[in-house]
Amino acid sequence: MSSGPEVKALAINVTIPEALRWTDTRRGEVFELTTLTVRLLPDGHLAAKAYGRPVGGGRGAYVSFPVPDKPELAALVAEAAGRAGALWAAHRGLG
Repeated sequence: MSSGPEVKALAINVTIPEALRWTDTRRGEVFELTTLTVRLLPDGHLAAKAYGRPVGGGRGAYVSFPVPDKPELAALVAEAAGRAGALWAAHRGLG
């Protein structure tokens, strides 16, 4: 057991590049998925969910969707996690 601070959650938000975005439907409404939330699980694996807004506009709910099993999305998640780790490691303390 570590004697350091207990960290409960590690999560990052990642913008999905336009070329990798997709649409999905929930309750009859089409959503364009534009961001990912990536979490680092206690066992060291990553988990991701996609979020987006209704294509038809308006203030529809911000709904989560599963991330399709595609190599280019897996690469985006891995690259973003590595980048986030480097940014955290280079922090400059409270400002």
